[in-house]
Amino acid sequence: MGLKRSETNSGKSRVKGRGLSAYFFSGSPRAWIQASRMPSQLYIFLPLLLGQSMAYAQGHFSWRIFVLCHLYGLSVQLFIVFANDVADVETDTINRTYNIFSGGSRVLVDSSLSRRSLALAALSLGFFCVIIGVVLGWFWNNWGPLLLILAGHLLVWAYSYRPLRLSYRGGGEFLQMLGVGGLLPVMGYLAQSGSLSIISWPLIGLMLLLALTCAMSTSLPDEPSDRKSSKKSITVIFGNWINQRLILVLNGFALALILFVPAAGTRGLENLYIFLVCTVLWASGIPLLDSKPGSRGLMIFVALCVGFSLTPMAGFSMALLFR
Repeated sequence: MGLKRSETNSGKSRVKGRGLSAYFFSGSPRAWIQASRMPSQLYIFLPLLLGQSMAYAQGHFSWRIFVLCHLYGLSVQLFIVFANDVADVETDTINRTYNIFSGGSRVLVDSSLSRRSLALAALSLGFFCVIIGVVLGWFWNNWGPLLLILAGHLLVWAYSYRPLRLSYRGGGEFLQMLGVGGLLPVMGYLAQSGSLSIISWPLIGLMLLLALTCAMSTSLPDEPSDRKSSKKSITVIFGNWINQRLILVLNGFALALILFVPAAGTRGLENLYIFLVCTVLWASGIPLLDSKPGSRGLMIFVALCVGFSLTPMAGFSMALLFR
């Protein structure tokens, strides 16, 4: 009788063990790789690199801080994509015009991962980001990055979750602008330099504009499903026709800024090189105006717009690092 009870308890333990494992680690490695949407790491890596490059050009740089910054960059990117997948699963389910730039990772739509597992992973990564901020504050007596990390978490919450949920109520693109174009480069600079007293604010202003047009462009393919779910993106509010032209107008203004903005230590010639590359990308999008969601033309248009936004981030970073 005791043996049977022992066997029963052992069986329950095995079931419990398997259940606990499934609770935390459900899904295949391939599904988690798909959920990570690693190409979107460029949106995080390059702004962080730019901020640190500005500090480097002014004589402030630590490899340890560099590693911590980009460990934060990897963690916050995964935190964002996991949290957004959880928040947008209903809209992603009806999305038939998604591509590599938009529409989520599809792991919840395809039932490759559970919503619970993805939410737990997002919470864990968000907490890890905070730990990195504490490490930067504790060992370098620099608590500014921690405040920016917490501000970034608030932006994610305001973008995707109630009561604000601004990606649905309107204004989500401006939150992306603040996070990618403002918070991240400032975070990279502050982590390395410890102060914002001589940061190049004109360059940060350019990054804000580029981050805004990038966010506007990646919403273009999702217009049909966003409209059905009453998601008030700029594309839904104005329509694809106006939004595509508005992006080109704003990027045309950015071209002028790229040519003349002081980049905290560049020689000026680099501005011309970046301007020429961005001009080609900008002009290449003109023949693709009026491309429809789900079409190859719109996907190329979005790719050109994303390239336009990221090129100055990469170009100015290289110019500052190798001047």
